[in-house]
Amino acid sequence: MKQTILPDRLLSCRNNLGLTQSEAAKIIGITQPAYQRYEAGVRVPSLQVVKEIAKAFNVSTAYLYGESDQALPDYFVIDKKDNQLLFSIIEQCKGLSNNQLEEILKNIAKNKNP
Repeated sequence: MKQTILPDRLLSCRNNLGLTQSEAAKIIGITQPAYQRYEAGVRVPSLQVVKEIAKAFNVSTAYLYGESDQALPDYFVIDKKDNQLLFSIIEQCKGLSNNQLEEILKNIAKNKNP
């Protein structure tokens, strides 16, 4: 039996990112009509497209399939060439204690919401 994604979750993810259907389709690498059909529940995307949707919306495929209510993926793939700064930050954090990492997170939160 073929798995189907939940159209309401596509809509919710897209709205949370403030994207139009056209913008979402472009990020995912599909046409706007194809995306529109997935969101309307008229068509079912291939597993590869579901993976691209999950990556674009920063959610797990399990969330899109309705297998989990946890939207965040279990892991993130960070490509050094696509996001060198974030990759460098993660590299610098390797080997730090949990206390040190918690302090870094506190500083980020404080600077993010002054």
